[in-house]
Amino acid sequence: MGPLTRSIHDPLPKVIIAITLLSTLLSKHLHSTLLELARVSALLLVISIEVLSVIQKWDPIFQLFSLACFFLFFIVKPLLSKPHIYIVDFSCFKPPNCCRVPFSLFLEHASMIESFDSKSIGFMAKLLKSSGQGEQTHLSPALYYIPPITHLQESIKEVHMILFPVMEDLLSKTKLSPQDIDILIVNCTSLCSSPSLSSIIINKYSMRDDIKSFNLSGMGCSAGILGVHLAQNLLKVHKNSYAIVLSTEITSAGWYAGNDKSKLLSNCIFRMGGAAILLTNREEMKKTSKYRLLHTVRIQRAFDDKAYLSTVREEDSNGALGVTFSHDIVQVVSETVRSNITVLGSAILPLLEKFRYRASRFRKRYIQKSAEVYVPDFRRVIQHFVLPASGRSLIIDIGKGLNLGERETEASLMTLRRFGNQSSSSSWYVLAYMEAKERVKKGDKVWQLGMGSGPKCVSFVWECMRPMVEESKKGPWADCIGEYPILSENEDN
Repeated sequence: MGPLTRSIHDPLPKVIIAITLLSTLLSKHLHSTLLELARVSALLLVISIEVLSVIQKWDPIFQLFSLACFFLFFIVKPLLSKPHIYIVDFSCFKPPNCCRVPFSLFLEHASMIESFDSKSIGFMAKLLKSSGQGEQTHLSPALYYIPPITHLQESIKEVHMILFPVMEDLLSKTKLSPQDIDILIVNCTSLCSSPSLSSIIINKYSMRDDIKSFNLSGMGCSAGILGVHLAQNLLKVHKNSYAIVLSTEITSAGWYAGNDKSKLLSNCIFRMGGAAILLTNREEMKKTSKYRLLHTVRIQRAFDDKAYLSTVREEDSNGALGVTFSHDIVQVVSETVRSNITVLGSAILPLLEKFRYRASRFRKRYIQKSAEVYVPDFRRVIQHFVLPASGRSLIIDIGKGLNLGERETEASLMTLRRFGNQSSSSSWYVLAYMEAKERVKKGDKVWQLGMGSGPKCVSFVWECMRPMVEESKKGPWADCIGEYPILSENEDN
């Protein structure tokens, strides 16, 4: 682990770097808020001048001045502003039943693999029981062999198995052809092939020669949302464009065949999954799109050694490759998510909630040390919460930290139970659950929170643009949505 560690001779202490990063993000949101206040003030000024000019019979030059202000702030500026970003639709991969891996089957196969000793088998049994997963999650067919086949060729087969169906389903739902796509982004943490995964997709569907393609690897569980963030930035530049983000994790490429307990976790929690998301900046798609992007916040803490080394892919003492999860990961996740929520809250919370939070902080710091800090109520502005489906304890902890109820955490917990931790594509299964339950209504706000190695944390706030019609009859939940939620979380956990 030594070569991964940064030099200790940092130009600034880590705390100062973190504070600087947070203050920079807050200043950006403060700038946008002040700009909006300036526009409102200009409107009030225009109205006041118009009223006074009529009452006092002022010179027409005053009316021309007020009209010029109105034209500048409310006509010219919106025309020059950045385009809206929409999610037209998305699709999730539904693994076939032949890939199901009940706990008993997983442990039976693991016990027959020579690379695992009895202690590792027992440890993985405990991990499965406490993971929050159910008995219907899926693994790659390559992992059903004894020993599992983790060759590159098998990993590429898994890519084809997942990404081709979701790509075709998305194009079918949106009535687009591959040649209509201007931007393609593919993310997968554990597999970095050559040709790249994005090239595999372009070759399969004979996409245009001028398509802007990107391949993201090593970005962790937040990579799917990061891919959308990259698409958002590209759509700000390229007008009237369509962008597709393909998100998956190849389980055969991430398999660990060793006995290091800190690496065995990935075998037990990560499962098959994939998603395809179509985004656009075309205003004519506003009425048919599902969601419009309102806010984006992105935080990373790779500058801090403890955070940087909390999740590392490396070889063990016997040369077996796996992902190491350090003991500091819970604290790192907490700090990273808290920083992200702080910035997002400053942008979207009502003034009263901000005041109550800051007042409680002041009281705790200067008046009563034992006083509790007020937790702002995000449900005043957000109706639906897409939390990371990484683990049951993480979902519950984030829910408690935000004072959310069972209904707000239900979608993430049920996604984890039904499909397992699908890494970067999990959040789209969570959103699909909400749609299948017909809970997302036109005008509702959806907070999508992604957390991944690095570590990094991304928040999106979406506005639902249209009613969700018959979503329960399609998508990954079509054959089982009536069975959820399952109230007894300990039934098979």
